[in-house]
Amino acid sequence: MPVRVRITLIFSLLVFIILSLVCSGIYYFSYQARINNIKTRLTNRAITTARLLSQREIFDRSLIQRIDSATTLSFKNKIVQAVNYRDRIVYHYSDVPGDTIAADKEILDNARVKGSVYFSVRERDAVAYHHADNTSRLVILVAGEDVEGKQSLQNLLQILLVSFLVGNIFVLISGFFFSKGLLLPIKNISHEVAEISAQNLTRRIETGKTRDEWYQLSVTLNELLNRLQESFDMQRRFISNASHELSTPLTAILSQLEVSLQRERTAEEYKTVLQSIYQDVQHLTKLTQTLLEFAKASGNPGGLEIDLVRVDEIILSLPAEVSKINASYSVKIEFENLPEEEENLLVFGNEPLLFTAINNIVINACKYSDDHEAKIRLEVINNTISIYIRDRGKGIQTSELDKIFQPFYRTEESRSETGFGLGLSLAHRIIKIHKGTIEVTSGPGEGTVFHIQLPSAKSLEVVARF
Repeated sequence: MPVRVRITLIFSLLVFIILSLVCSGIYYFSYQARINNIKTRLTNRAITTARLLSQREIFDRSLIQRIDSATTLSFKNKIVQAVNYRDRIVYHYSDVPGDTIAADKEILDNARVKGSVYFSVRERDAVAYHHADNTSRLVILVAGEDVEGKQSLQNLLQILLVSFLVGNIFVLISGFFFSKGLLLPIKNISHEVAEISAQNLTRRIETGKTRDEWYQLSVTLNELLNRLQESFDMQRRFISNASHELSTPLTAILSQLEVSLQRERTAEEYKTVLQSIYQDVQHLTKLTQTLLEFAKASGNPGGLEIDLVRVDEIILSLPAEVSKINASYSVKIEFENLPEEEENLLVFGNEPLLFTAINNIVINACKYSDDHEAKIRLEVINNTISIYIRDRGKGIQTSELDKIFQPFYRTEESRSETGFGLGLSLAHRIIKIHKGTIEVTSGPGEGTVFHIQLPSAKSLEVVARF
């Protein structure tokens, strides 16, 4: 069922219920008002008749009958009847000759106890009123057909029914057009999104000026498009740079082989060519391994082998690993605010990937530091593991700080060094899939500090319990 039809039906159903309650309430209170009005008028007529009957020395029955016949109560088929304490009729008047009120004993007894009782008899409203004084004890029965009141109530019922039907039909039609206007922004958003493709990601959805739910939806979709555009741009840059990095050693290998095969050469010349090709193949192998690690870190975290990893053990293994790469590289380690409980040094993650991320930053620190030394400080505060990696290099320009985590990006100062520009980008992605963050602080001539924050396994367990 279309959303437009569902909104219309729900809106109409709510109005149907409201109108039903309102119309029922109006009719009910009007009916009660008619009953109360009849009770009052019939009771007053009964009181008047009882007082006249109690003054027998002034008014006789024939006079009272003439008075009743001349008195109008706006009732049809009026009956006035008096019954003594023995339930005998002592007075009677009716518009129709021979018409009487057949009141049973229960009604008469209730009237004597309660003072007055309302009841109905043959489609007529009636009241039994008990009157007692020094001379008599009478129950006055007054009945009549409230034609005018019933007709007014019937007219009201017809008006309410017509209003109810017309109102629901009007609401159904207006709700259909109202839902169209309500869903129009979604239709416009759908059309705009349909026109956006991978080749046209720069286009954005109009948000409008009213900050309503449609505005929030448009903003959310625009933010999604920003992330998609950023991902596509990063992918294009990555493919372009990766293709360039891969083609360079392959081109060099192919050129050297073509040149060496053009004529016969000595064994020494062939050895020189093979050594050069071997270096290019090593470079190509290392680049391929780095790209595989980058692809692994960019994949779904759910596909990784997750286990408890001790961060301090990774830190302690870095000096030996770094010295294998270059004997002139050195690492100094400091521990501050370490907890007594070892579980606070544990994180949920993949140990080889975490080691690769921290190791890449440390190698960069050693490579670009003037003394080829990196300082690592490990501390734990409020279930958050912080790792600071500092170097004494030339620093990074402020304009380049937000670009160093892009794949294949290299600063002007680092272009003379060997590398592919994937180390920091790889580290950033690895830390991100471990729910951590990396911040960098640097300036020309001030060195660089990388700050890695990882949530401890204990903090994640506390969140999971809640």
